Amino acid sequence: MHFLKGSSLYLPEHGHMDRRRFMKYTGGTFASLVALSLLPVDKVLATSESPKFKDNPFKLGVASGDPLPDSIVLWTRLAPEPLAEDGLGGMPDRKVPVQWELAEDENFNKIIKRGTSLAVPELAHSVHIEVHGLQPSRYYWYRFKAGSEISPVGRTKTAPLPNDHLSELTFSVASCQAWYHGYFTAYKHMVNDHPDVVFFLGDYIYEYAINSSNLKRDVTLSSAHNSKTTTLSQYRLRYSLFKTDPDLQAIHAAAPWIVTGDDHEVENNYAGGNSQYGISEEEFLRQRAAAYQAFYENLPLRSTCIPSGPDMLMYRNFRFGDLADFNVLDTRQYRDNYACGKVIANCEERLDPSRSILGNEQERWLIQGLSKSDTTWNVLAQQIVMAQIDRDTGDGMTYSMDQWDGFVASRERIFSAYKQYGIKNPVVLTGDIHRHAAADLKADFNNPDSKTIGTELITTSIASDADGAETDSLAALWLGNPQVKLYNAQRGYVRCKMTHKQMQADFQVMPYVTRPGAPSSTYARFVVEAGNPGLQKEKLISNW
Repeated sequence: MHFLKGSSLYLPEHGHMDRRRFMKYTGGTFASLVALSLLPVDKVLATSESPKFKDNPFKLGVASGDPLPDSIVLWTRLAPEPLAEDGLGGMPDRKVPVQWELAEDENFNKIIKRGTSLAVPELAHSVHIEVHGLQPSRYYWYRFKAGSEISPVGRTKTAPLPNDHLSELTFSVASCQAWYHGYFTAYKHMVNDHPDVVFFLGDYIYEYAINSSNLKRDVTLSSAHNSKTTTLSQYRLRYSLFKTDPDLQAIHAAAPWIVTGDDHEVENNYAGGNSQYGISEEEFLRQRAAAYQAFYENLPLRSTCIPSGPDMLMYRNFRFGDLADFNVLDTRQYRDNYACGKVIANCEERLDPSRSILGNEQERWLIQGLSKSDTTWNVLAQQIVMAQIDRDTGDGMTYSMDQWDGFVASRERIFSAYKQYGIKNPVVLTGDIHRHAAADLKADFNNPDSKTIGTELITTSIASDADGAETDSLAALWLGNPQVKLYNAQRGYVRCKMTHKQMQADFQVMPYVTRPGAPSSTYARFVVEAGNPGLQKEKLISNW
């Protein structure tokens, strides 16, 4: 397993603002502050007078992520008052030593790693511990201590060695968690599935103002939440709000997460350096820099993902033995602006071979990695629908310019790479649309009889769009495309079980999320056989 470029960071290909000009606005100090927080803590500081907190500082929970065979990231953020309106969680303006421990058992009888890190105010007192020297395919338990306060215990798991034979992998797929639209009950059920890893495909937060028009939870919020997030303090407060959910904290503590972002972590439908709300590129890149900093501060990400101003390296690779290779993509930061100047349209521009949704460098990285793959399954974990979806139920054709249909040449180059390098069993994991869907990926989407070359599994939202329903007004549109085999508009997630023979995907749904306690059920189960691309719907005989 490897990560691209180590800790190298660079400007987006479609952000043309000069680096020096940008640093004039941002100070250019974020990476150096992160480096400070990662340095060993001076013994004098580590043993100095314990900080006194107004309340339990671990109210945002703990998390782990980006599992490698010998390493894992441990995360927490000190916030005794998570909803303090300045976004700093009620913490003082001082560095705070945070101790951590990693053990081979949940009772911490066999502690194998421990240390102390600095939580600094410039990083919202977040802590990212990259623990190395671990055993592959191994469960570990971890916890933090600040002052006299001890965090909840989290469990994590390392990946197998690249060439290890892995007989089975279980994982969950989630996206789109608008806290104000409902409860995160799906995560309570996900914890009971005991996944090896969770893939989160974007929209961890939403930037919209929260008020009586969209707040479905039975809570009262201050006016600080009733504004669009554009500044660092606002983004920090929005993460704090979302992360107070106990079910989100529980699934973070139960399994490692592999996370990528979509648009709402910054702004709806942004494209590269382009806002869709009429603000200048300079102003938008300042906003994006704040959003990326808050994204890093609040998630279990490695130092390879440290933002530099408005740039953040999110695309990376994870390999799970000889079973599966996962390429995590970023379809926002480097994309060209919308073809046709519209979100829903059809025009020649969308077919322009120079247009890219990944940017040239990410696309080269992806295709080079695919060319070397020797695992049974090859998975893209990404944000937006890849299958062609004609949105005109009549004789015409219209497409979403926000999805891969707006970047046809990019999609064709990946499909060509699948064919050229004989890539085995391609699977695409997708979020974004707040609907469950499943589709065959076709060599020619305009010919239903053309070869099926892969599978796309699209997870619905955790809470976005509130309760939803089994079907809605868009069902006929989606199911009118013959490659689409499933459409459901409820809330939930997808749970997957992968072996060398087949991949099973269960589409989990809940009848409501606007009040807590909803049950979960399997709406549909599909199997893809290794070496035999195409979705096969199975009868629901047994549970997980």
